[in-house]
Amino acid sequence: MISLQQDADGFIRMNRHFPDSSLISITFNDGSTEAFSGHQINEIYDEALAVYRAQNRLDAKGFSRAPTKSVHATNNIEFVPVHAGMAR
Repeated sequence: MISLQQDADGFIRMNRHFPDSSLISITFNDGSTEAFSGHQINEIYDEALAVYRAQNRLDAKGFSRAPTKSVHATNNIEFVPVHAGMAR
């Protein structure tokens, strides 16, 4: 089981997919705990990544079609918004 803690802003740190069969336990700020399957948490991650890419005008693979800059920022996310009741 993988244990994650929600931060003060309502996010968990997740920068990659977890195995679909893994069990992830998230402890929320209010003290409640919920268990997620790897598949569930990966879907939440994918939704957050799609929102991030849409807000930053990136394509589906995370590439910017704007002219290149000399310094490249990563086109990924590390923090995923979560709230109690998402496991249902």
